[in-house]
Amino acid sequence: MSGLFITLEGGDGAGKTSIIPSLKEGLEDKGYEVITTREPGGSKIAEKIRSLILDPEHMEMDARTEALLYAAARRQHLVEIILPALEQGKIVLCDRFIDSSLAYQGYARGIGMEEVFSINKFAIEEVLPSLTLFFDIAPEKGLERISSNEEREKNRLDLENLRFHERVYEAYQNLLNTYPNRIYPINADQSMEEVEKEALGKILSYIEGGRKK
Repeated sequence: MSGLFITLEGGDGAGKTSIIPSLKEGLEDKGYEVITTREPGGSKIAEKIRSLILDPEHMEMDARTEALLYAAARRQHLVEIILPALEQGKIVLCDRFIDSSLAYQGYARGIGMEEVFSINKFAIEEVLPSLTLFFDIAPEKGLERISSNEEREKNRLDLENLRFHERVYEAYQNLLNTYPNRIYPINADQSMEEVEKEALGKILSYIEGGRKK
């Protein structure tokens, strides 16, 4: 595969979803062919699974059921959207991927990060992002953003308590330490323009240098 797989990760309210369109535009201005996508979702079947997972009416969903549904959606999304784009030499900007499952289901839900990785290894085989940007912001600030955004539809994970989101943040810190050559922190507690500049700069640095700088 000649393309480049880049994922954006972070807690709820980190702002990664809002920044993706401008990152796409910035890369296209440099001559790169880019597609943007998201998880859970990104394809017809995966989007249907997304609606099931995130529905606030499904608060009773078992943690392992949740993890399996994420993995199923990821598999369909991977084979239908991500892999074909990479084979065409495109840059894929994906809002969340396997690290979200490790953080949310593996750590915050208490299933175990290794156990959730095992489930997902079956789904993704050997496919991992080349570069992951972690949008770093304190959980309470991220939740404040969500609560003040009247246009955002609150999903099932948004309704979890602060301690749950703190555990998600702890998990991402662990992942940063575990994969220092793949995951790079972005200061998300600044203006959107500054976040965009930092994130785009990191991506271009990676493309041009082929390694983390």
